[in-house]
Amino acid sequence: MELLIGLSILVFSAIIHEVAHGYAADRFGDPTARLLGRLTLDPRPHIDPFMTILLPLVMLLSGSPVIFGGAKPVPVDPFNLKEGRKDVALVALVGPLTNAIIAIVATLIFRFLDAVPLLVPAIVGWFLIEVIKYNLLLAIFNLLPIPPLDGSKVFAMLLPEEQANTYLSLQRFGMFILLFLLFFPIGGFSLMQFVSTLLQFSFSLLLP
Repeated sequence: MELLIGLSILVFSAIIHEVAHGYAADRFGDPTARLLGRLTLDPRPHIDPFMTILLPLVMLLSGSPVIFGGAKPVPVDPFNLKEGRKDVALVALVGPLTNAIIAIVATLIFRFLDAVPLLVPAIVGWFLIEVIKYNLLLAIFNLLPIPPLDGSKVFAMLLPEEQANTYLSLQRFGMFILLFLLFFPIGGFSLMQFVSTLLQFSFSLLLP
């Protein structure tokens, strides 16, 4: 049951993340996600068999210290955005920011309920901690500057346009690069451990 609840929290947090991208893009001039019916919390349009179900389930069952996954990315047409590269970066940033806000709100609720522990079932506190953990993880993970993650679009803003386009073109191989770095440490550097350390640090800031 805990496994199912944890997976459900991750999936719905990832869906909210993608819907936030779609709303931001719509606000900045690109209605693509709205016209395709992706601005909904109904999970069906957002489910990606690998990223949403298989990958996080395998990581949960394998005892991985970091569990990640994602919903099907909402389509964004940068040519519709009012300010081009700037709006692309802002749309990308909105997703992780939304997850961070959810984690902060869940923390505030947890702290409030923790003050009246006898009135609140223990499972509620556990649920809120899971919400905090998975949303922090999604925020941190998606801010990694590895295409096609959101962090790459923010980082690309710091590069000249030609170099930014070359850098972002790596997104066709990005998922393979990402999975390789997560599971195969290079030169003593482990991306999995790096993300895990950031997650623990962020969690300790919210719930010391």
